[in-house]
Amino acid sequence: MPLARPFAQIDVFSAVPCAGNPVAVVLDGQGLDAAAMQRFARWTNLSETTFVLPPEDARADYRLRIFTPGGELPFAGHPTLGSCFAWLAAGGVPRQPGQVVQQCAQGLVSIRQSGQRLAFAAPPSQRREVPAATLAEVLPALGLAPAQPRRAQWLDNGPLWLGLQLDSADTVLALAPDHARLAALGCKVGVAGARGGAGSGALIARSNREARAFGAVAARADDALIEVRAFAAPIGVPEDPVTGSLNASLAQWLIEAGELPARYVASQGTALGRAGRVHVERDAQGQVWVGGDCVAVIGGQVRL
Repeated sequence: MPLARPFAQIDVFSAVPCAGNPVAVVLDGQGLDAAAMQRFARWTNLSETTFVLPPEDARADYRLRIFTPGGELPFAGHPTLGSCFAWLAAGGVPRQPGQVVQQCAQGLVSIRQSGQRLAFAAPPSQRREVPAATLAEVLPALGLAPAQPRRAQWLDNGPLWLGLQLDSADTVLALAPDHARLAALGCKVGVAGARGGAGSGALIARSNREARAFGAVAARADDALIEVRAFAAPIGVPEDPVTGSLNASLAQWLIEAGELPARYVASQGTALGRAGRVHVERDAQGQVWVGGDCVAVIGGQVRL
């Protein structure tokens, strides 16, 4: 017999409804098996649907399972923030004030509160070089010539992405991928390019001017240093509107490479008519935090 379960749909990486990336959150997933969770994720047809469960680790405040229409993920960024936002709004009280600890298949993830904004501690990202043969298959599916990417790297913080740094945001926004071909290759691709094609020095100088406002004001239309897109056809999501896990791995990679400053804002979703803003900060200990605004759009019950 289906049970009425509390439910919320949260728009993540935006303070304005319908401008970010929605996540469906079932706030009581107890008694549901993986098959039932997967059915509901296919039905919502969002990039991710999550299920909140009691923690199995005494250090965690709750446990989260994350599903795309095509399968379960060990970790994902925007579902982490959206689910935490929904859990807090539903009366969840963290063991440690100002910090929530989420348990997921990837491990424990810390989420901090700064005013109305949440930010997760990016899990360690494993990186390795991309074989030339792989690029020779993937780049034509994106409509890119072999010389166009400035850098390429496999990025893995649970989800595995082929990361590409392109020469400009204009190049990023002009991409028209062959999603069927990417799905056949089994390759999720994340691309990033600087706005105005600026080099890292210009980005860092601009970021220093804007850093005073970091975390204190909502994102403006022109505040982003880079444009990001995420193509995930192999898991049933041709293009994800705004992607926390990808932005986390891109930040760890490109900050370390000297291509991005320790604080910046990324824009994602422009090509889909969204206005997602991802706030990134690497703290003095080297931990990268990935944050954004959240707003509740739908609340009620689902019968599962």
